[in-house]
Amino acid sequence: MKQFLLTACCAVSLVSVAPVVNAAQIKQACLASDREAATRDRCSCIQRVADQALTRSDQKMVSKWFEDPHQAQQLKMSQTARDDALWDRYQNFGQMAQAICG
Repeated sequence: MKQFLLTACCAVSLVSVAPVVNAAQIKQACLASDREAATRDRCSCIQRVADQALTRSDQKMVSKWFEDPHQAQQLKMSQTARDDALWDRYQNFGQMAQAICG
């Protein structure tokens, strides 16, 4: 479980940088994190998983959560089908990242 959380956090940690608008925003966010496990190889792997599991729009949304974590909580608690679908994709992404890059 700890490894899952570490990988998921590395996947989308943004510390205090603005969200990146290019295709590698997850990788750049991972590299910008202050986590010891955020190596270039691991962050590249996590970006490849994000490209498979999340749309660019999803990645942009997820990156905003790390500037304002309350947004993630609001989405998680939301009752809309659209928000539920994004949360499901995000959880799937975290599980895939753990399995492939962990």
